[in-house]
Amino acid sequence: MDEMPDMQDCIDACTNCHQACLQTALRHCLQMGGKHVEPQHFRLMMDCATICETSANLQLSGSPYSAQLCALCADICYACALSCRDLDGMVECVRACEACEKSCRAMASGQNRL
Repeated sequence: MDEMPDMQDCIDACTNCHQACLQTALRHCLQMGGKHVEPQHFRLMMDCATICETSANLQLSGSPYSAQLCALCADICYACALSCRDLDGMVECVRACEACEKSCRAMASGQNRL
């Protein structure tokens, strides 16, 4: 692959966040119930997983839209981290969202463009 190391780091952060959000939502949140499955929180986690997967895919394909999508991905990761912070057992998800947000903000600002 011809991606810069920083782009690969962003792809990895997006992939990790996709996995963390999806896995936490479907394994932890569904089991916990209550606030963990309130529609706004649960939808946000699923949105975060989806946008992170799509962001990684666009970066991998060299899409000219990847920087724009990274900006949106960062916003959703930020919101997801905030939502998850208030709930028990969400540390891994919060960390993954924060790392992805930071990496996607750098990509969106053009710091890591090809």
